[in-house]
Amino acid sequence: MIEETINKLFKKHKTWVDIVMSFGCNKVIAEDLVQEMYIRIQLKLEKGLDISYVDDEINYYYIFKTLRSLFIDLKRKGKNIKFQEIKDSDVISYDAYFDPAYDDVKKVLDKLFWYDKKVFDIINSGEKIAHLSRKTGIPYYSLYNTYHKVKQKLKQIL
Repeated sequence: MIEETINKLFKKHKTWVDIVMSFGCNKVIAEDLVQEMYIRIQLKLEKGLDISYVDDEINYYYIFKTLRSLFIDLKRKGKNIKFQEIKDSDVISYDAYFDPAYDDVKKVLDKLFWYDKKVFDIINSGEKIAHLSRKTGIPYYSLYNTYHKVKQKLKQIL
């Protein structure tokens, strides 16, 4: 029963990928989300979920909602991530592209006031501003403004 349903899902693979691509993902991300959907559906089928209609058709609405929720979860987790497919022709040498920009960033960071540099390093390493504020007793907005100011300087360089 589970294998039959999964096989029916696989037959519509291109349709599922097209649906995810209509949300704004590129083909690589769409393929990943469809694979996650297969896993999620299989786990639910093992728990007794039935996603077929009377005529042995798949419940498209349920699949659509599953794909949509996976997409929203992905966007929520990586809301600042821009999706872009990388082709072999797009690959450039590290030295030619990143070294000059990295040197400029290092120069600006070295010239910063020690407090600004430390706040930027801590928050940029993954520490939440609210957590750092509670831990140090420094007001949230002071930390936020410092981090934002340094980030704007670096954006001007890049």
